[in-house]
Amino acid sequence: MPFSYLPFPEVKNHPAVIVDSFHSNSLVLSHWREAPTPMSLREDTSAGMVLQALKQNWPDLQKYQYVTANHFDIDALVGVWALLYPELALQHEETLRQVAVIGDFRELDLSNPFVEKALKLVCWLNAEEKARFYPPFGAEDLEENEVVASIPKFHYFLEAFTQVLENTEAYKQVWLPEYEQVLAGYQQIHSPATHITKRDDLGVIIIETSAPVHYYALFGPTAGYDIVISCYDQNRFELECKYTTWVDLHSRPTLPRPDLKPLAAQLTQLESGGQTWSADGVTDTGPLLRLQKEKLTKAQRYSNPTDRPIYSSSIPMELFVQTCLDYFEKVFAGISPKKYWTWAEVKAFSKS
Repeated sequence: MPFSYLPFPEVKNHPAVIVDSFHSNSLVLSHWREAPTPMSLREDTSAGMVLQALKQNWPDLQKYQYVTANHFDIDALVGVWALLYPELALQHEETLRQVAVIGDFRELDLSNPFVEKALKLVCWLNAEEKARFYPPFGAEDLEENEVVASIPKFHYFLEAFTQVLENTEAYKQVWLPEYEQVLAGYQQIHSPATHITKRDDLGVIIIETSAPVHYYALFGPTAGYDIVISCYDQNRFELECKYTTWVDLHSRPTLPRPDLKPLAAQLTQLESGGQTWSADGVTDTGPLLRLQKEKLTKAQRYSNPTDRPIYSSSIPMELFVQTCLDYFEKVFAGISPKKYWTWAEVKAFSKS
């Protein structure tokens, strides 16, 4: 029986396959931490889990006729869409996997043969979402919450995505501006002028480059790492815990997500002129540590580094990086990477 999209508030009356979110009494295909997704369907993205279920002709799929998600993002959209169009989804399986990886983890590897088309699709989705609806994480500025506000997005994109997937070049006018921005940033990050240092023991990658770039370019080299330290000209710095430590990553073990607030306090003490460092909480989707003059909205924090002010610090770059590394060496001392940390474990670790 073909699937139909079900607005999430209606799931209490109609059991459904739940993609990239939670609900009891349903088949959950989600990489959210502690989601009860069957182990044999596990992948890093929720969309990948849906594709895995389709490939395996997972028996429990036959029990449902509806599919839903409690929010709109690229990973959720691809997962929901794949159940509506299973044959087409399996024809484009690897492209769709890359769409979800780029959309959720922002990790772009242009050597992958499926990535060029995937990036075009992601850029089309981003442009259309901004032009027609509120931006990602922008629901906090609306009167209705994301669960309700996302429903028109699903109705539009579940219908429109098929044509764009099958004839991507016809929509070049929409996806090209962001696509070119990403490629320019990718070239900058992979140029000899950018210096990258990796600390495998800490899951930390340090990227020294001249100026902020699009996230897909910045996070391109960060696959396999969970904490990104970005250092730009004029002593401008940001540090971010990637979304890879908010979800149950299946492909590799990770260290638990650390609390960045004590590190922000240390950096504030080193800062001259009364400037203040701030950090988001450990349960945020992508905690950001930055020199702050005004509080950013979540939509601003989610948007690209090129879209927000990044202020010059009085701390020399070498001291900033070393302070961060010393902090992570201390908090991770005696901790081994593993898969499937619980939120209780993450919170207990961050408090300790």
